[in-house]
Amino acid sequence: MMERLGAWLAGHNLPGAPELSEAAIAGGLAALALILGWIAGRYIGTRIAAAWAEHVSGNAARFHLRVRAIVRWGAAAILLSIVAVSWPWGPLAALILGLLEGFAVAMLVGGVLRGLNLPRWAAWTLAALAFTAILSNAIGGFAMVEATLDRVGIQIGQRRLSLLSGFTLGITVLLLFAGVRLVNRVLSHSIATARGFDATQKLLVQKLAAITVVVLAFFIGVDLLKIDLTAFAVFSGAFGLAVGFGLQKTIGNLIAGIILLMDRSIKPGDVIVVGDSFGWVNKIGVRAVSVITRDGKEHLIPNENLMTQEVENWSYTDRNVRVRIPVTVAYDCDLKLAQELMLRAAADSPRVLDNPPANVWLTAFGEKGVEHEILVWINDPESGVGSVKSDVLNRLWLLFKEHRIAIPYPVRDVRVTAWPALERETPS
Repeated sequence: MMERLGAWLAGHNLPGAPELSEAAIAGGLAALALILGWIAGRYIGTRIAAAWAEHVSGNAARFHLRVRAIVRWGAAAILLSIVAVSWPWGPLAALILGLLEGFAVAMLVGGVLRGLNLPRWAAWTLAALAFTAILSNAIGGFAMVEATLDRVGIQIGQRRLSLLSGFTLGITVLLLFAGVRLVNRVLSHSIATARGFDATQKLLVQKLAAITVVVLAFFIGVDLLKIDLTAFAVFSGAFGLAVGFGLQKTIGNLIAGIILLMDRSIKPGDVIVVGDSFGWVNKIGVRAVSVITRDGKEHLIPNENLMTQEVENWSYTDRNVRVRIPVTVAYDCDLKLAQELMLRAAADSPRVLDNPPANVWLTAFGEKGVEHEILVWINDPESGVGSVKSDVLNRLWLLFKEHRIAIPYPVRDVRVTAWPALERETPS
């Protein structure tokens, strides 16, 4: 056994003292880089996290630890890359630096992508690919890996599809998606905190900015992947015509939504009535407007319907809304006292405004009694009008009972003018 071990050692060159010394120096520098990265994450990362929470995210507790980790591993990766290129290291030292630099970059990539809410599998897949690429580049095997991936593929016409092109496509799409998420988040917060726009204009600018970012990302991806769009000219024309007919309603809703945001006829928070749907506008989307009713149901109304149908907007220019409450009293009661009690019940209701003041109208001498309408004003129509009517009528019921004001109810008199003759059975 010892003889075989000695023969194996004799056939393999072990690292000498200079290589071990160089590896020790590289390991010490790598450890120093990791320590400096930890310090940067501890102090600089904390400040960046606070600035991010204030100007971009608004939630320090969620991003505090993640931003610190990103700064830590980012600083460590930069320092390790500087160490790696600053000296022609030997194989063992290059292996140590490649392992640590690849690990730092992988942690950086995973932290950034997870911070942008990418799926866990996508984030850590890209992190693993980054680790493999850096390690193979450090030990001089990146060209070999690239050539191996390029050999596995098929030829389709004049274009070759290989594992390398597949990896390149996937990585590019994921990176562009992450970039779009990051840019949209920053732009959305910047627009939301702008002082020169109202809520509707901010929403419109956010939608247009999001569309612009997606279009730019598409053209950047086409340029990076070197896709020749002229080869798909005829196909794309036919496909575009088919999509145009199929997505006619969708494009119409998109344009209608942009028009609604531009003319500000309907804004988030408005109380509207469209057909049988009554509620307040929660969100104006690309395809539909979200309207939440008092029952908690969310109606998604297509934007095109709001452009072509009659819409009641209770808070378009003024949030004050007048509510009519019908009340009927008996003919033999004191009408002046009854009307005073109606005004008192309206004034005692907490949601009824003092200005404009409530009013009572006598509308008709009806079949059952004297018909009135209590006219009250509210400034929170999103809370509904049924609760206001219920509160005023409940208070009025107690006041009517206290002052003996009668509320009429239908009475039916039945008069019999003649009884039909009854035939009596004669006993047989």
